[in-house]
Amino acid sequence: MAATPAIAVLDAAGVDYRLHAYDHDPANPHYGEEAAARLGVDPLQLFKTLVVDLGQTRPELAVAVVPVASQLNLKRFAVAAGARRAAMADPGLVVRSTGYILGGVSPLGQKNPLPTVIDETAQLFETIYVSAGRRGLQVELSPADLAALTGASFADVAA
Repeated sequence: MAATPAIAVLDAAGVDYRLHAYDHDPANPHYGEEAAARLGVDPLQLFKTLVVDLGQTRPELAVAVVPVASQLNLKRFAVAAGARRAAMADPGLVVRSTGYILGGVSPLGQKNPLPTVIDETAQLFETIYVSAGRRGLQVELSPADLAALTGASFADVAA
């Protein structure tokens, strides 16, 4: 299996992690739910990576990492990120900024690292799952390691 930028970051940092691969169904647009079901993981422990635009007049991107079983609360995310507003980022901008395709966006190893907020529920688990940088591949690691590697903060941002 070829390394992704996310895996390269993990290897360079020397943190403990485990990769979990599954066969992605290209017809399924519900990437997180599919990953949880195929891997048999609690959807509260598997987190999706969402790119948010905080900009007033031009795009200003940030990352939200929230459980697959939840939605992102944009108002709470804006407060946590110190912004006035938050909206989901344009998909084309997400791909250009992160270097990942939709459904495979990882909070790790992004082309342009973005400010990151992880939902505080991640701290309830010894390990969580996030995208390893491609559809059909998740990485399991501690929430503390994810926060350290991304410079993230924890906040109540899920609805």
